[in-house]
Amino acid sequence: MKLKIQSMKDLRAEMLAVVRGERKPSATAGKVSFESVAAVMRLLSPENRRLLATIEDRKPVSVADLAKLVGRAESNVSRTLSKLTGAGFVRMKSGAGKAKTPEVAIHRLTVDIDVCRQADRVGVA
Repeated sequence: MKLKIQSMKDLRAEMLAVVRGERKPSATAGKVSFESVAAVMRLLSPENRRLLATIEDRKPVSVADLAKLVGRAESNVSRTLSKLTGAGFVRMKSGAGKAKTPEVAIHRLTVDIDVCRQADRVGVA
C-alpha cells in the first residue's frame, strides 16, 4: 500500500476532471492522501510517535487508559487519535462497553523522494 502524495491543486483538478467526465477516477481515489512528505512527517511528530509507541508497547484498553499512560488530557489524546485514525496509522476497535481500543495499523513507512520533481511516494510496510 502507498500513501498518496498530491497537492491540493492537483487533487482539485483531478476531482473536477472526473466530475466533468474527462477521466475515470484513479485507483487511489478516495484513499488517504497528503499534500507532501512534510505533511506526513508533521503528523508523525515526536509526541505522536511516542503515543503510537505507547499504544504498541502498553496495549491500552481505552482512550482514557492511553491518556493516563502518556500523561495527557483525554480530549487531547482523542483529537490526536482522530487524526492518526483518519490517516490510517491507528485503528479503533470496540472495547468493553462503549470504550474504543486503539491499535497501531501502520508500523513502518518508506519514503521515495524524487529530488527533481514533486513525485514523492510513501510506501507502507
